[in-house]
Amino acid sequence: MIIRSLKQIHEMAGGLNDISGHGKIEIQGVSIDSRRISSGNLFVPLNGEHVDGHKYVEMALKEGAAASLWQEDVPNPPVDVPLIIVKDTLEALQQLAREYRNQLTLKVVGITGSNGKTTTKDMVASLLATTYKVHKTSGNYNNHIGLPLTILSMGEDTEAAVLEMGMSSRGEIEFLSNLARPDVAIITNIGESHLLDLGSREEIANAKLEIVSGLRKNGTLIYHGDEPLLQNKINNGKSLWRVLSFGRSNKNDLYPLSIRQGQNSTSFTLNGDKEEYTIPVLGNHNVLNALAAMLAATELKVDHASIRNGLGSFQLTNMRMELVEGSRGEKIINDAYNASPTSMKAAIELMEGMTGFRHKYLVLGDMLELGPQEWDFHEKIGELINPAHITKVFTFGELGKAIAKGAAKKFPSGHVLDFMDKGELIEQLKMHTSSNDLILVKASRGMKLEEVVHALQQQKDPIDA
Repeated sequence: MIIRSLKQIHEMAGGLNDISGHGKIEIQGVSIDSRRISSGNLFVPLNGEHVDGHKYVEMALKEGAAASLWQEDVPNPPVDVPLIIVKDTLEALQQLAREYRNQLTLKVVGITGSNGKTTTKDMVASLLATTYKVHKTSGNYNNHIGLPLTILSMGEDTEAAVLEMGMSSRGEIEFLSNLARPDVAIITNIGESHLLDLGSREEIANAKLEIVSGLRKNGTLIYHGDEPLLQNKINNGKSLWRVLSFGRSNKNDLYPLSIRQGQNSTSFTLNGDKEEYTIPVLGNHNVLNALAAMLAATELKVDHASIRNGLGSFQLTNMRMELVEGSRGEKIINDAYNASPTSMKAAIELMEGMTGFRHKYLVLGDMLELGPQEWDFHEKIGELINPAHITKVFTFGELGKAIAKGAAKKFPSGHVLDFMDKGELIEQLKMHTSSNDLILVKASRGMKLEEVVHALQQQKDPIDA
């Protein structure tokens, strides 16, 4: 984490007031939450939609914060306490992170994309950790607030940072990239997330390509080479950056020759390499994430053996293709963190290809933020499901009804069930599933389908015993 004197913080953040009486105070780390203050923190009060953090400055100082920022247009700042007055506290937080990043000597991998950002981040971090001291984005700290906090939480001895960059509109990735200044930039893919905000996949591609804004000259851009929207736009940057592609097509720099799916892992071979690699996660799409990570690690001089070890030991963030066991011995793939048509198709493809189970059930919920065509996207997902490989389909939510409608075109009567009540869905699943069954649970985060997973993991009620 950042450790600087208050005088240095004042200069880095653009302080406006005289702090000569407090300049020697040592700041250790930054917090925006007065409930999670650590001793020595700089508290940054942000003005949110529902609460103004300035109300909690005095509380933060009592809890151990060494100092606080204060926005100049907010009245009644506390007196006789170490405050740095700034024009805007959010901009000051971002400026502080920018200055701190510029003072660090490290390699940075920036990652964006419609799907697979977090998994790729975890993979890249695991590969780099075999060779470097690594810091990576925690949780969903990937926006205009989270990324500055991630940078400020890095120690000065960090040798490599893996930074995830999210967005909802144009200009956001550009801002984050210029803040992070990556040596390697990865675009995992272009999907349908944010169609509601951006209107088209082409605009989504343009937004993701903003990651090159901060990419260092002679840096490396790694992208999904099977995506025409990226292929057609990236050529212009080839004089500035090294460009590498990954994908399923043999036109890419790195592509799989074979993929072998296990019950809790995936193995694959690559072009130009006779050895087999294994990742402890399910899904062909995660092989592509692994390829992106391998290219990034190779660019940062991680050797072959270390890459193999890093792939085999990485840990996936919760609720992303997380394989857990239910109370009846059923296997559950918890992929409830997020969903889009692209990731939904990949998850269904995975389920259809898995063997050795008595029954296989899909539990699918609404995919959010898809814009005016959302019903059509959901219905088409239902139409893709093959009854020869899936026993039954359970859907949840208003848009889940469209998935059910599409699936019902192929499935026998009674094999597609739609629900608006989560409790009823859970009860029906408990009635249908037992040992040696496989269940996929997937929807957008707002549907909270992890509650279904947790309910299936709970022990049976005494009345059921």
